[in-house]
Amino acid sequence: MKRAYIVALVLALVAGLAVTVAAKDNPPTTRLLTGKVLDRSDSPMANAVVYLTNTKTRAVKTYIAGRDGEFRFPALSPNVDYEVYAQFEGRKSDVKTVSQFDSRMEVNINLRIDMK
Repeated sequence: MKRAYIVALVLALVAGLAVTVAAKDNPPTTRLLTGKVLDRSDSPMANAVVYLTNTKTRAVKTYIAGRDGEFRFPALSPNVDYEVYAQFEGRKSDVKTVSQFDSRMEVNINLRIDMK
């Protein structure tokens, strides 16, 4: 009984080590872009539309910001540049770029819309 317990413990440790090594050898293959849409007083802008453009294919994805102004674009290619901006009631934020040369796998960008 004691020997079976030790064998099970050793196997569990080896399996855990294998998972840790695999995670280091296989970094994430996609990127995540998150952020908030804010007005000039840093208040969140619910229901702003965020546009994300793949500069290689010119494909556009959209996201409607939540009550907290947050947006999220998962599963982006790390080998492509993206342009992102927000629009609300005819007003538009500046266009920001997510560069393929930025090695971060999680990028956070806040977009500001001046509503005047």
